[in-house]
Amino acid sequence: MAAKKKPTPRRGGERSAYFARREAAKVLRSVLNGDAKRKAVASIKSLVYSPSIKNKKATFALVCQTLKNLPLLKKILAKSGLLKGKWKRQGELIYVVTYDVLFGQAAVSTGVAEQFVLKQKNALQSALVQLCAKKNVKNVEDLLKPNYRTLDHSRPRYVRVNSLKIDVGCALQELAKTNEVKMDDLVLDLLVLPPGTDLHDHPLVLNGSVFLQSKASCMPAIALGPEPGWMVLDACSAPGNKTAQLTALMQGRGKVIACELHKDRIKVLEDTIKRSGASNVEILHEDFLKINMREAPFSKVRAILLDPSCSGSGTAIDRLDHLLPSYGTGLSDDDAERERAKKLAAFQSRALAHALSFPSVERVVYSTCSIHQIENEDVVNSVLPLAASLNFELASPFPQWPRRGLPVFEGSSHLVRTDMVQDKEGFFIALFVRKKVAIPLEETIKRVENLPESLKLNNGSRKAGPRFGGFTGSIDQAKNSTYRSQFKLPFCPFLKMSQRLLFSPEMRYKKPKNSVQYCA
Repeated sequence: MAAKKKPTPRRGGERSAYFARREAAKVLRSVLNGDAKRKAVASIKSLVYSPSIKNKKATFALVCQTLKNLPLLKKILAKSGLLKGKWKRQGELIYVVTYDVLFGQAAVSTGVAEQFVLKQKNALQSALVQLCAKKNVKNVEDLLKPNYRTLDHSRPRYVRVNSLKIDVGCALQELAKTNEVKMDDLVLDLLVLPPGTDLHDHPLVLNGSVFLQSKASCMPAIALGPEPGWMVLDACSAPGNKTAQLTALMQGRGKVIACELHKDRIKVLEDTIKRSGASNVEILHEDFLKINMREAPFSKVRAILLDPSCSGSGTAIDRLDHLLPSYGTGLSDDDAERERAKKLAAFQSRALAHALSFPSVERVVYSTCSIHQIENEDVVNSVLPLAASLNFELASPFPQWPRRGLPVFEGSSHLVRTDMVQDKEGFFIALFVRKKVAIPLEETIKRVENLPESLKLNNGSRKAGPRFGGFTGSIDQAKNSTYRSQFKLPFCPFLKMSQRLLFSPEMRYKKPKNSVQYCA
C-alpha cells in the first residue's frame, strides 16, 4: 500500500507560518535542553537571530509565547493525553502548534502535526476550561497572565560600527535615514538608537558593516587595547562579536586567535568572522586551558581577552531568562545555583591564572556578564598573588566611568562594573597590565609551578609532576624551548590607548580600504 503523502504547505502566509512553527520548535528544543542541563548553547535571541533561521520575527514571537505559556500548555496536554507515542518525541513542535491552535493563528491546518492537534481541539479546549475552573478564574486571559516580575528594560539599541567595512560617519548617515541615531559618549564606534528599534534585517547588519552589540559588551575589547600588528588571543570567543571587534581595533593587522571549545558554537563563530570581513583571524577548536603556551604561535601572544563561561546573571533580562522553566531559582535561595556559581568561579580562576602565565602577554582582560561577586571580584582577588609575582598590576580602564568594583579588597576601584538598573546590563571588567620589569625565565616557571592547588590545572590522564598550563618538564627543557620569552612590557596601559581610542576620533575613523560605501 502506498505511503500517505504528507500535506504540502500552501502559498503565502500559511506556508510562512508552517515553517516558522518548525523553526520555533527547533529553537525551543535547544533552549529547553540547555536549560535542563544548565548549559545553554546560546541565548534565545541568539538562537532565533542566527543565520539558519529564515522567518525571524514570526519564529521569535512563537518561541517567546510558547515559553511564556509552557506550564499551562503542559497541563493542557497532560489532561487531554495528546503528548504520547511518536508525538512525545516531537514535544516541542506539539507545544508550538498547540499554542497556535488555542491562542494564536486561526488557520493552522497545513502540516501533519497541525492536523493532529486540530483533531483534538475539543479535548484541548475542554482541558482549558477545567483549568480555568480549578484556578478560579473567569476567562483564559487570566490564565495567560505572566507569573514573573521583570525589571524595566527599555535599553537603547546599540550598534557597533565595523571599521573594517565602513566608517562611523557613513554608518550614522545611513541609519539616520530611517531612525533617530546618535554617537555614544564613551565608545566612539558605537551608535545609539531608540529602544525597540529592529535592525536585524537592515542591509548594514546583514553584510557585517555594523553589529548589534550592547555597550557593555563592547567595553572589554576596548579596555584590552590591542595594537595593530600584535598577536592576540580571544580565549572563549563564540559567538564572535568581541573577536570581530578586536580585529577592527587592530585595523586588520596582526593576528587574532579565536579559541572555542564547543563544536556546536564554532559555526556561529565562523559566520560572525566571515560577516565581519576580517582576514586576520584563526579559529581554534580547542580548550583554552589545554593550550601549550610554550609553542608557537601562543608563545608570541601579547594580549588576551578572557570572557569565560559565567552565570550570565547580568544579561538575564536581555536573554529573556525569565521565560525559562528554571527561572526563579536564584543564586540567593537555591543550592544548585550556588553550587554552579562555585564551580564556574573555580574554572574562571584557573582560566585567568592560565592567561596571566603566557610568556609574552602584556595585557589581559577578564570580563563576565555576571553581577555576582563570586565570579568577579573574588576571582580577581584569587589570582592577585600570582599576578604580582609575574609583575602584573591592575589598571583602570575607562577612568571616567563612575561604577567600579565592590570594595572587597585593596585596589578593587580599578575594576569596572555596569549596573543592571542604570545601564540595563550587568558586566564586569578587570584589566591586568605587566610592568616593565623583566623576570628570569627560571623564576617565572618556578612561580607558576608553585601556584596554590586551587589554581592548578588537573589532568588525570597525565602524571608528569607539577604542571600549569604549558609548563612541563625541567627548567633546562624550558630554556631550550622555542618561545624564550623576552617579557617585553608596554607603556602605561591605558593612557596611550585612551588617546587613540577614546579621545581622538580623527585618528580612529579614517576610511578603511575596501570599505562598503553608503554615502558620498
